[in-house]
Amino acid sequence: MAQARPIQIAHHEIGPAEPCYIIAEVGSNHNRDLSMAKEMIDVAAEAGCDAVKFQTFSADTLYSKKTPPFSYLGDINVFDLIRANELPRAWQAELFEYAEKRGITFLSTPFDRAAVDELDDIGVPAFKIASFELVDLPFLHYIAGKGKPMIVSTGLANLGEIEEAIGAIRSAGNQQIALLHCNSLYPTPAELVNLRAMRTMRMAFRTPVGFSDHTIGTTIPIAAVAMGANLIEKHFTLSRNLPGPDHGPFALEPDELHSLVRQIRSTEQALGDGIKQRSREEEEMAQKGRRSIVAATDIASGVRITRDMLRVKRPGTGIAPKFLEVVIGRTTRTQIFADDPITWDGIN
Repeated sequence: MAQARPIQIAHHEIGPAEPCYIIAEVGSNHNRDLSMAKEMIDVAAEAGCDAVKFQTFSADTLYSKKTPPFSYLGDINVFDLIRANELPRAWQAELFEYAEKRGITFLSTPFDRAAVDELDDIGVPAFKIASFELVDLPFLHYIAGKGKPMIVSTGLANLGEIEEAIGAIRSAGNQQIALLHCNSLYPTPAELVNLRAMRTMRMAFRTPVGFSDHTIGTTIPIAAVAMGANLIEKHFTLSRNLPGPDHGPFALEPDELHSLVRQIRSTEQALGDGIKQRSREEEEMAQKGRRSIVAATDIASGVRITRDMLRVKRPGTGIAPKFLEVVIGRTTRTQIFADDPITWDGIN
């Protein structure tokens, strides 16, 4: 089976056999406060995330003023909500530089061509594509033309739509694609997640595949890593009590984000190499915890061993129990005391 083709973002290679690439999603949780935006970069960097991601959108180019409200947001006017949560674009270069100083990669999802150009100009190493933008093939083609890796979320999409999106990207000469399985529900109930779709996408498209998570807590993204996710994206907030659409129950608070990163790294270590064997560290347990053949009573030298002279007990330093019938009928070379392990050196 052909392997997925890795992509490179800054100094991180993303793909099979590489550490999971962890993206801390700010979304609009900066609340249009530059100091809060920088604090969120601090939190993501201190948690050990690989990238911190914002969103660059404009209400005028994103939503019609006549868009009906989303049910999960209540009666809030969508256009007004988006207007109130726009990232001031003058911040982007400053945030990029601040993230660089903190040792974390700055990313932002563009929602219009001007945003693409602005992000490209400040030097972002990759573009993240939102699920809703997957069907805007001319937009994908335009982004792909910048020649940078593209991480594409696939919420709402079927395989045919994903194939069309990949085709639009590759038609611009860009082969650097990673896909994120995603559910466009906020929050997503566990029974609708369908993590096995990652395997389907990996087999179908031979790209690195990960998971953009909108569930509550950390259980599902950890499960995704155990299933081989190459990337994880998760919303976070300084507090779920703050006002705004992305501070919801699907967003992690700082201590939870730290915990997620630790759990992902522990899960990666636990996956191992797949070879079924005991470790060097388990040798003592093997020696002392397994059973072997021991003397049931004192046995003098030169005596022919019978079944009633033997027991199978711990430790495992004697002859293995599977050789019990081989030991019966042998004669002892030296005296063996009760509870001594029977060894090959001690019998003829």
